[in-house]
Amino acid sequence: MTDDFPVPAIEDWQRLTLSVLRKSGKADENTRADEAADLLATTTYDGFPLAPLYTSHHTTVPDGVPGQAPFTRGGGVGGRWDVRTVHTDPDPVRSAAAARADLHGGATSLWLRATAPEQLGELLAGIPLDRTGIVLDAGTETDKAAAALLDVATRQHIDPRVLRGNLGADPFGAYAASGVEPELRVAAELAAQSVAAHPELRALTVDATTYHDAGGSDAEELGCALATGVAYLRAMSDRGIPLTRSLAQLEFRYAATADQFATIAKFRAARRLWHRVTEVAGANRPSAQRQHAVTSAAMMTARDPWSNLLRTTIAGFGAGVGGAGAITVQPFDLALGRPDETAQRIARNTQIILLDEVHLHRVTDPAGGSWYVESRTEALARAAWDWFTTIERAGGIGAALRSGLVADRLAATWERRATRVARRQDAITGVSEFPDLDEQVPARHAGSPAPVGGLPRHRYAYRFEELRRRADDAPTTPVVHLVAIGRTSDHNARVTFTANLFAAGGIRTVTTAPGDAVPPGAVVCLCSSDRVYAEQAALVAAALRQAGAAKVWLAGRPGGHPGVDDYLYAGCDAVRVLETTLDDLGVPR
Repeated sequence: MTDDFPVPAIEDWQRLTLSVLRKSGKADENTRADEAADLLATTTYDGFPLAPLYTSHHTTVPDGVPGQAPFTRGGGVGGRWDVRTVHTDPDPVRSAAAARADLHGGATSLWLRATAPEQLGELLAGIPLDRTGIVLDAGTETDKAAAALLDVATRQHIDPRVLRGNLGADPFGAYAASGVEPELRVAAELAAQSVAAHPELRALTVDATTYHDAGGSDAEELGCALATGVAYLRAMSDRGIPLTRSLAQLEFRYAATADQFATIAKFRAARRLWHRVTEVAGANRPSAQRQHAVTSAAMMTARDPWSNLLRTTIAGFGAGVGGAGAITVQPFDLALGRPDETAQRIARNTQIILLDEVHLHRVTDPAGGSWYVESRTEALARAAWDWFTTIERAGGIGAALRSGLVADRLAATWERRATRVARRQDAITGVSEFPDLDEQVPARHAGSPAPVGGLPRHRYAYRFEELRRRADDAPTTPVVHLVAIGRTSDHNARVTFTANLFAAGGIRTVTTAPGDAVPPGAVVCLCSSDRVYAEQAALVAAALRQAGAAKVWLAGRPGGHPGVDDYLYAGCDAVRVLETTLDDLGVPR
């Protein structure tokens, strides 16, 4: 049947694309057809380009077969991934109830993030440790938490050989998050203990989400993870643990985002890179990287939190397609405080649907062979390896954290990201785009405080949400008057654009016509077409000034119109516009 359809040539796509670009004003008559792709290309935060179209000519065939070394095409886990739910409630009674509900609902392991070591016994009472993986996350109290877990297992008469999960030792991760100097000796001792008595229980976690939350790019997250993993291999080697057994003690934790292809490429590239590390280290047999995917905390929003359901579903999908061995979908109300029971259930069931209804686990590396995915995986792996070797040349992850090399690099990336978010080039649905001024945000109890003293923790939506809070707290509702000039066809698009932009800062808009009264001190914005602006903008602006308007914006590219103070356009600094407007309206900071 496929022989009945003509095979399109790349030149056909270039010609048609150029025609569209010319109509949109992004290309002119001098632009060649073979330049069309360059006009549509974008650049990642890691500096490599993303083309609008990929063909077999762009892509090299990946090494290996699905599930085999070098593990780009799957980590050899096979079958269902580990449905790992996260628990952050410091109250052991509530946390225990939530844990039992998760296990009853299909979870296969528990990630305990806020439980004090002395409360683990109460939390784990009634939890079948012979069938449930327990992942600890106790930071500087890892040794105490590990001892408490093993004590609970002993009291439950659990065979040490079947106890599984991860003790969560991550001294460099704790150092990056809190600034507390790492104790590699403790981590190596726990690894030795696991090797000797608990073959299914890993001791060390490489938590790279700290670097993601600090604003880092995918390659920066992967490079820091590689450097940390290498540091832990060295520490275990110094303790006398053989390389093969040391490799089995490590699990890597990465952020999964709503950019599904970036997430897929990240997990594929991470496995390939780690395989290369094990080759260089002298492993005598291939060892796939164990991966734990966590939906990004940085991408979560406190405003329109229901949109987080879409973000986390896409992120979980990307992690599953990318081959993660364990996945945690964070509750949609994470940014509001302590998740409630419904949010916890939805987060768990998101994974159950991906497994039992979407059947993502039935195919190894379902994205493999996609020219786009293969090319992106390759480019990301190269960028991450460059950053990893930079860290190693600086003396390793410890030295790079102490010197500020890592912090400075992540801060520079965050600055670029924050600028794009502020300009709405990285749109945040429900916050910077399509906000709902009448939404009722669910109330939640305060969550556990974030660590202090280490790398910063960012949420992409934070600056817009602070503007919304400022507007909500104002004595009177801030309002901007949109002056629609000409026919509906002239002003409709820019009225819609401008109302959406001001709503992102909690500012309501009222649409008026030229000549309608505006209150003294009002902030107004002219909305029409460029043709109408050329004829009427100066006259309308002058009339508004005479009527007492304090600030006159114009929706459109800067054009030197007399009487206009500033301009709103796609790609302008929306955060600056909103801050300025709230100041002009007298809204307290």
